[in-house]
Amino acid sequence: MPRTIAALFFTLLFFSSAASAQGLASESLSKGTWELGLFGGGGDGLGKSDNTQFAYAGGRAGVILTSEHFSGWMRGNIEWAVDVMPLYAVLPPASAIYGGSFKPVIWQWNFTRGNKIAPYFAAAGGIVLSTHNVPPGNTSYVNFTPQAVFGAHVFLKHHRALLLETAIAHLSSASLGNHNPGYNASILFTVGYSWFKSPHNRN
Repeated sequence: MPRTIAALFFTLLFFSSAASAQGLASESLSKGTWELGLFGGGGDGLGKSDNTQFAYAGGRAGVILTSEHFSGWMRGNIEWAVDVMPLYAVLPPASAIYGGSFKPVIWQWNFTRGNKIAPYFAAAGGIVLSTHNVPPGNTSYVNFTPQAVFGAHVFLKHHRALLLETAIAHLSSASLGNHNPGYNASILFTVGYSWFKSPHNRN
């Protein structure tokens, strides 16, 4: 299933490169525009953690900080976003561990050349607070999650878009607990829906 989602995601990115030079993406992702969204997702640990799964759901708020820069396929702008996830579950082999996550740092470059599809990449970081230690054992219930994120907004109409995202994430406690095995790498897939509120448009 993760391979199928990844194939769909990269197919969308490929076709976005052939889109027209001006369209919904550029109009909706203008400087000063706010993004509000809802999302859910999950993924798998990689390597030694391939027997662990993750699941989460929450909301996103972001703002476009700059006007468009560069030209051609590189044309785009910078967005700062924040994710709040009241549900964040870690599912190791034994039993599920529940908690929440707050991701205050999402520094994102939106590619705005496309008509209906706006790919993006981001550097992100946040914190996970859980009801029990993660990973299980003499570790910590507080963990940090730096991530490399790749995604796309697929615009259905002005200021309305599906969100498709994949991330390579690391999760560890930065040695807050007695042991810090962490999850060195995991792959996460997210699906959501975003509304964009422009200061120049009431829609």
